[in-house]
Amino acid sequence: MRESVGLVGARGHVGEDMIRLIAGHPKLELAFVSSRERAGQAVADHVPGYTGGLRYTAPDPAELPHAGASAIVLALPNDKAAVYVAAFDAHGGRQPVIVDLSADHRFDDAWYYGLPELTRGRYAGQRRISNPGCYATAMQLAIAPMRDVLSGPVQCFGVSGYSGAGTSPSDRNDPGKLRDNLMPYALAGHVHEAEVSRQLDHAVEFMPHVAPHFRGLSITANLHLSRPFTIDEVVSRYTQRYADEPLVRVMEQAPWVSRIAGRHHVEIGGFTLTADAQRLVVVATLDNLLKGAATQALQNLNIAFGFDEFDGISP
Repeated sequence: MRESVGLVGARGHVGEDMIRLIAGHPKLELAFVSSRERAGQAVADHVPGYTGGLRYTAPDPAELPHAGASAIVLALPNDKAAVYVAAFDAHGGRQPVIVDLSADHRFDDAWYYGLPELTRGRYAGQRRISNPGCYATAMQLAIAPMRDVLSGPVQCFGVSGYSGAGTSPSDRNDPGKLRDNLMPYALAGHVHEAEVSRQLDHAVEFMPHVAPHFRGLSITANLHLSRPFTIDEVVSRYTQRYADEPLVRVMEQAPWVSRIAGRHHVEIGGFTLTADAQRLVVVATLDNLLKGAATQALQNLNIAFGFDEFDGISP
């Protein structure tokens, strides 16, 4: 028997990837996909690769608890999830699994923070799951194996494709303004900076930029260490930590964004030590729409329903 998933906010880039992933999942099916701008239009007309017969709907939030979906994925901009969550609170009764892809519940301890490679041991049947941010996923996976030997804040320089800026027009998703350009923004106090610092319980300083490519991000992390290390020690920490993680690949060379677009995994490499062996530089890349959002949401749905965590996720 398949579990049904309703998708709220399906017009965005992540929403389209969620549609394709759920439609191709062996144990999940789409109950509905909502988009007020596309209400009544065929989903197949907008999402390449989707061949089902669903049409976009525009349900009132109060109607969602009556839709009968086993899970609801909120693929909404930040600060938009509250009205939908409140509708389920008001309804009471058995709650569906709710996966929030925005930042709205990443700082709420009542929600499970779902970065499976680091937090699956904390999952204890929670029905409300906060999906980590895309940059936050890359930063945490790049830093975690060295967390116990850090000395001082970690600095992370990030570059993302313009799909990370969403579909609402802005300078950060305008191909004309991005051409031959690298656009810095939110250079202090970015929400992912606070998110990673909270999850790792260690100060992280994050400096994001947008580049002209569409999808995929890269972070370069600068880690000050409490003692000298050899490269072999460093690489051993990463390979051992992620040995059983099919969506994390540790490599010798620094990974490239162009090789991660459209892929479900994270690549971590480029390990470089300074002459005193107490400063380590690490590079991590991932597809911001997949492992940074939709793929991770699918992992969380699989965990919540007791499926194999990687069902529906091709390597």
